[in-house]
Amino acid sequence: MNERPALDTTALRDGLTGLPWQCVDVVEETGSTNADLLARAAAGEDIAGAVLFAEYQNAGRGRHGRTWTAPPRSQLVVSFGVDAAAVPTSAWGWLPLTTGLAVLDALDEVAGVNAGLKWPNDVLAGPPASAGKLAGILAEVASPAQVIVVGLGLNVTMTAQEAPDPRATSLAQLGATELDRTMLGRALLRHLATRLDSWRRSDPALADDYRARSMTVGSRVRAILPGDRTVEGVADSVDELGRLVIDTGAGPVMVSAGDITHLRPLES
Repeated sequence: MNERPALDTTALRDGLTGLPWQCVDVVEETGSTNADLLARAAAGEDIAGAVLFAEYQNAGRGRHGRTWTAPPRSQLVVSFGVDAAAVPTSAWGWLPLTTGLAVLDALDEVAGVNAGLKWPNDVLAGPPASAGKLAGILAEVASPAQVIVVGLGLNVTMTAQEAPDPRATSLAQLGATELDRTMLGRALLRHLATRLDSWRRSDPALADDYRARSMTVGSRVRAILPGDRTVEGVADSVDELGRLVIDTGAGPVMVSAGDITHLRPLES
């Protein structure tokens, strides 16, 4: 494969006037961009509006501490700090869902790739019966401050042979082979700003948009909970707390992102 171009830090910072991003930085390598922002917050820095891109993460992680690695410059890896002080804590569960919508907005704008959202934190793309994971999202609270760090890893040029999981896919594998990661990063920051504003205003259109782009709502699922407990049924909706509402046939069961270990589709 040809040399993968680096992110253009200057271009990433251009055109962001009026948006909530206070600083945009790019590092060549780090353990985890989420961990870096959380450490800066623990040291007393105000990280609200801070954006950190990395060309390579050597200790990238997802929910429940799952690890993820990919070749340098094959992904768009970024974490950002979100001031959540004005948002009720009951609505914080919607932040990763909101981030997923912003990812789809950016993909619609610059990649022309049709993708959807798997509750609670994945972006999927490809044929519905075999859609692959295109991106993962991880949100962590920078306690005691009311700031949430959201991390995103979006597969851009990663090949099938390079993927750490056979269920993963990338924009290049989906046909977007000439995509500029810097352009995608700028588009993502713009759309994040718009979606975060809707989240802060409790805009009901946000939930409508999520349901319209969800690949989970309306499908039969099995939710695997700690202790190997399971809930099976139809994913009916996502409630105001960001929980998945599963109709088991014996009544609705609400499952939160923090409580679930795995969510799997069931045969009809």
